[in-house]
Amino acid sequence: MPSPTIEQLLILQDRDTKRLGIEAQLRAVPREIAAVEQRIAAEKSAIDAAKGELRELESKKKILETEIGSAETQRGKYQTQQLSVKKNDEYQALGHQIQDVQRQIEEFEGKELEAMFAIDEAKKRFVSAEKTLKENIVGHEARIRSMKERDVSVAEELKAAVTAVAEARAPVSPAALEAYDQAARRRMPAVVPIRGGKCGGCHLKVSSEVESAARGKTTDAEFALCDQCSQMVYWES
Repeated sequence: MPSPTIEQLLILQDRDTKRLGIEAQLRAVPREIAAVEQRIAAEKSAIDAAKGELRELESKKKILETEIGSAETQRGKYQTQQLSVKKNDEYQALGHQIQDVQRQIEEFEGKELEAMFAIDEAKKRFVSAEKTLKENIVGHEARIRSMKERDVSVAEELKAAVTAVAEARAPVSPAALEAYDQAARRRMPAVVPIRGGKCGGCHLKVSSEVESAARGKTTDAEFALCDQCSQMVYWES
């Protein structure tokens, strides 16, 4: 059975472990919030990208409309000129120019139809994507609110945990506290059992002197330290 000092230290260690866990939770919250905020930014960026694709297609359609309008104006000029010429070769030349412009108009109109189809498809994709992405954003924002609320709750838990640690430290002797704090700074757990003659921290065999002290056979030993890793050890019966 562990000595009274070891029992006190095990209680302290249990409370310290809980405190450290709560502190780890608090440290993690800002990182988790930042990660969710990055996902929100990515969702918004995806919406902007979809909008950009749609704007680009609409801009392309407007350029085609302008080119069609210019070509139709040019065709009208050639047709007017054709009515006023008297020479057959001039008439024929203008006819060829009118045909060339007409082919350009038909080519532009074909591209315009393709652009209109692409715009319709892009709108469908945008509407679908925007709905999903906005739903995702709402979910992310709700998660951030939840994490912030949890942060406040955990902060209160930490206050209680710090008080519990202070209460557990009060009955422990200064020498045992100093050894415990040194061991805890190295790593937790600071107080570990000896099992099969081996330290529960480093898992190396302890000396017979340390084992005797841990068993309580050394009357002046309040506690024992592993002679390999210096963690506090006790005999687990």
